[in-house]
Parts: sequence; structure tokens; C-alpha cells
Amino acid sequence: MTEKKLTPKQLEKYKNLLLKERDEAQKMISTIDEMQKKGSKDSSGDLSSYSIHQADLGTDTINAEKNVYHLNRCIEKVKNINQALHRIHDETYGLCEMCGAVIPSKRLNVLPFAKQCIDCKSKSEEKQRRNR
Repeated sequence: MTEKKLTPKQLEKYKNLLLKERDEAQKMISTIDEMQKKGSKDSSGDLSSYSIHQADLGTDTINAEKNVYHLNRCIEKVKNINQALHRIHDETYGLCEMCGAVIPSKRLNVLPFAKQCIDCKSKSEEKQRRNR
């Protein structure tokens, strides 16, 4: 299962895929940001949309926490994509940061901003679990 270094055509394909995913993540960030700014109060200033009942307040809180969680995930994804685009520019894209092996295209098709091959990622995650 030895793959060769990515061709310029493959790099262009992954670059386009990364740019598309980054655009989608940035749109999601904007959407979540708008929802957070708007809050449960509508833009007209009507206070009737504010929750009065404790259960409604709890639901609003959970929804706000979900939005923050999704926002953080999108921000992290954009960061990872930008790093992958930088690796394409540096001609290190598709190479495992730990062992230097070529990351299989099957992995890059699923996770185009992958930094590690499957074996190294598994070892890294196992080490993290043991250190907890």
C-alpha cells in the first residue's frame, strides 16, 4: 500500500476541495454569529420573545451552548483548512507530520486537512487516552 507523492493535479483537486469546505464553514460561522447577535429577542426590539418560564430559559441556554459548540468546531475547521492550504503551498501536503509517510488518498478524500496517516493518528489518540 505504498502511494507516491501527490501529483500537481491531485494537489489542485484537494486545494479546491479545501477552499470549498472553508467557504462552507465560514458561512456557517456567519450564520451562527448572526443567531448569537440576534439572540432570542427579534430585531424589532420586541421583548415578548424572551423566555419567562424556567424550562424555556433552560431551552434557550442549551440552544446557545449548542451554537457556541458548533461555532468553535467551525472555527477549528477553518484553522485546520488554512494549515492544509499552507502545506499545499509548502509542498508538504499529504505527508504525515509524524512519520513523513504519504497519507493515503482515501483518508484525504474523507478528511482533506488530515495531518497524520491513520497509524500515527491512532498512536497519538491512544497516547492521549493513557495520559488522561
